[in-house]
Amino acid sequence: MESITVKAPSSTANLGPGFDVFGLAVDAFFDEITLTKKKSGVSIVTKDNIPTNPDNNTAGLVVKNMLKKLKIKDGVEIKIKKGVPAGFGMGSSAASAAASVIAFNQMFELKLDDSALVEFAGFGEKASAGSVHYDNVAASVLGGFVIVRTNPLDIIKIEPPMNLRMCIAVPTLEVPKKKTKVSRGVIPKKVRLSDSIANLSNAAAIVAGFMRKDPDLIGKSIKDVIVEPARQHMIPGFIKVKENALKAGALGVTISGAGPSVIAFSKSSADLKKISLAMSKGFASTDTKCKTVICKPSKGAIVIKK
Repeated sequence: MESITVKAPSSTANLGPGFDVFGLAVDAFFDEITLTKKKSGVSIVTKDNIPTNPDNNTAGLVVKNMLKKLKIKDGVEIKIKKGVPAGFGMGSSAASAAASVIAFNQMFELKLDDSALVEFAGFGEKASAGSVHYDNVAASVLGGFVIVRTNPLDIIKIEPPMNLRMCIAVPTLEVPKKKTKVSRGVIPKKVRLSDSIANLSNAAAIVAGFMRKDPDLIGKSIKDVIVEPARQHMIPGFIKVKENALKAGALGVTISGAGPSVIAFSKSSADLKKISLAMSKGFASTDTKCKTVICKPSKGAIVIKK
């Protein structure tokens, strides 16, 4: 196989109390990656405003690392078509990494298992987050709801409820470079035992909600007393956005990943447009415009062209 194209979905990480552990693939946005074999080296072709030096690009880091670790002599051209907005807490770097891993695995007929695919994809997060983490990439690679265990890496995937829906409000803001790294910097180094217990109980209930296919239990358990309070000042109008969405019928609301997007959970029977409008009004209270997207859980990265 000389060339292959793969698309991978956006994702939301943490889901409130599951910091660096929970991820959920969502069909709000997609990245598309085309890998083509060449004689040597790694190059990046894109029309988007992203780094074209492979050492500073998520997909580039992934491909270079896989070539090295798997002792493959070919070179690879990476063509990137961004659909996931970068820097807004929707797993943009993870989507590119996930698509690259699936494309590389297929093109070179490696037959890697899920853990190996996620581990290779996680390496690419160094480009944006400054460190390796797996919640977004695991969701984008495998799809659905994922629980990440580390040392050793182990991914547990659970199929989401068929009627789970989300409203994502993406504010029009200037996000800093290395935004994920900045957002991780405000997280408290020490937490009270009572806060740890509260988050642990909610995280356990979220897992039970996915196991039972119960959106109500998932939504009412999306409560975070550690990371969300530390980050909410970085999102203008967050408290109003959350309050509005809950009043409009959302089951639960939290920051999507490292933000600044805000995600509300609901059911297919709920008034999703009403929730979206309420979130928009929340951002408007601080003169901030936003784009809202109604979405549902997604499958993982898939091959769309060989």
